[in-house]
Amino acid sequence: MPATRPEPTTLTGRYITLEPLTPEHLPELYPVIGLPEVFAGGYGGGPAGLVGTEAEFVEFGLKYYQFGAGRPMAVRLTDGTLVGTSTLGDFDEQREHAHIGWTAYNPSVWGGPVNPEAKLLMLGHAFDHGYGRVKLQADSLNDRSRAAILKLGAQFEGIIRRDSLRPDGIWRSTAVYSILKDEWPEVRAGLEARLSS
Repeated sequence: MPATRPEPTTLTGRYITLEPLTPEHLPELYPVIGLPEVFAGGYGGGPAGLVGTEAEFVEFGLKYYQFGAGRPMAVRLTDGTLVGTSTLGDFDEQREHAHIGWTAYNPSVWGGPVNPEAKLLMLGHAFDHGYGRVKLQADSLNDRSRAAILKLGAQFEGIIRRDSLRPDGIWRSTAVYSILKDEWPEVRAGLEARLSS
């Protein structure tokens, strides 16, 4: 089946709900992820990308999130608490490629079921729409995020050196990982087992 770009939709799991992120969410998102510890690992360009006010965060978010071209998601706990965001984007239907990224969570949910369930839902959504390869990546210096990506079951592909310029003027190198459609059943089973334990 050829890959087709998914329409904005809500995805519901056991621990979280992913709903389409809109510009109207940005003021609510700012106190959740607009924190030094979130940007320390390279999110939004790293520490120099962190802004100091809600208005500045809204301005940042309007440029940073793939509104329209991608499928940015607001990540909520089942009680409705907003805890972060992640995006399915960089769609290439002809090559059957997509990318899950632009992910940030409040530190209160790090290490719990939020990220594995978000990835389970988003990966399933991508593969159900015919994509054959989903890329995940992180700043090469972000050991926490890189370990989390490997724990999902993604395969390390390598480092893209001097990949993008950070707001502080230092060049970022990017660690690239992927999951292929043939690997998805095993990855899905691993994620489901993690969420059941």
